[in-house]
Amino acid sequence: MSTSDARQGRRTRRRVLSTLVALLVLAAAAYVVLHGRTKQPEAAGCKVLVDDSTLILTQSQAANAATIAAVAAARELPERAVAIALATALQESRLDNLDHGDRDSLGLFQQRPSQGWGTARQILDPVYSSTAFYKSLVKIHGYQDLPLTVAAQKVQRSGYPEAYAQHEEDATLLAAALVGRKGSALSCTTGADREDSAGGAPGSTAAVTAELKREFGARVRPAAAGKPAVSVTVPAATASGGTAAGTVQRGWQLAQWSVAHAPDLKLAEVWFGGVRWQAAQSGKGWQKVSAEDAKKAGATDRGLVRITVAQ
Repeated sequence: MSTSDARQGRRTRRRVLSTLVALLVLAAAAYVVLHGRTKQPEAAGCKVLVDDSTLILTQSQAANAATIAAVAAARELPERAVAIALATALQESRLDNLDHGDRDSLGLFQQRPSQGWGTARQILDPVYSSTAFYKSLVKIHGYQDLPLTVAAQKVQRSGYPEAYAQHEEDATLLAAALVGRKGSALSCTTGADREDSAGGAPGSTAAVTAELKREFGARVRPAAAGKPAVSVTVPAATASGGTAAGTVQRGWQLAQWSVAHAPDLKLAEVWFGGVRWQAAQSGKGWQKVSAEDAKKAGATDRGLVRITVAQ
């Protein structure tokens, strides 16, 4: 091969290599532009937004917190009791239902079977453990007027009595949402709108009805509203004097409890007060609906929370 032919071959190889590099760069740029402009679905989790304050929770934390608030509603306890209970659970377990702890401590409140809180199985039931906490709390004279950390310590008798104070701000914010005083403050992203979501599992109206009664007690009377939905009549909020505003607050408590438990109960939609939350579009949060859409869904009664299970 002549020298000129060799040089020509090298030039040709360099041009081919340069072209390949350029194509790779263009492909990479196109990928970045495409994926940068496409909003990816949010990962599963829950968010509480009250005024300018935000609290991020996992789905299980939100569900446990909603149960703590529901048990208080069943016992007609004030928001302050809920805040004390939530701060305690945030400190003791980070709102996770732990099957372990210091010595024989268990559950949301790290209650000990050896100290008379109940059996291990009972304590690991969030409804039972929340009820046990409130039974002890209400025995404390004037607990609503005590500093939160003092009230919590009188129940828990912890070795770190000042620790509960650090959770007061988050607990107060969370309580405001979960008792319904701040409507639509809590919303959850289930992951049902993600490509990698398992999804597809059917729900049961009977399971929803049973859990509502178990957590909120006899004052909540859910009824079938045509398969696959459950309508829950919002009970009069006696703690708020039975006012219209109090009834709306209780409705929001039921609605946000439903969203917090949506993955566990396999819910597809929750409607209340002219808005709805949908598992398939959970990243959008609570969305306003037209009067026509509400009528089609049978969700026009503002005194009802309508819950639809996945099919």
